[in-house]
Amino acid sequence: MAGFFDGLVNKLTELADSTGLTDTVHQHLADLTSPSGISTLLAQAEQAGLGDKVRSWIGNGQNLPVSPDELRSILSNQQVQALVDKTGLPAATILPALAQFLPAAVDHQTPGGAPPAA
Repeated sequence: MAGFFDGLVNKLTELADSTGLTDTVHQHLADLTSPSGISTLLAQAEQAGLGDKVRSWIGNGQNLPVSPDELRSILSNQQVQALVDKTGLPAATILPALAQFLPAAVDHQTPGGAPPAA
């Protein structure tokens, strides 16, 4: 799993490097996968009717995929706009990258199969 996670981080890093935004991208990814970020993400997914997807990332077993559109329905307008503002990348670039990265990142941050204490 670590190799897969590292590969995703490397791809996002390459994208960030090409735009000069490595530190900003890493900070936002760290925020989304922090204990409070994961708890918020789960709560928002529940409200959007997609809690089963995020719970699969936290739980043991296969991670259910999420589409950029589903991720957009999970994240608040403020969260998406903050990513756009701080990275300078359009949402159309950020959301597909997050849709690929986030399930594995959340899974990596929850090895015990339970949401972290926020």
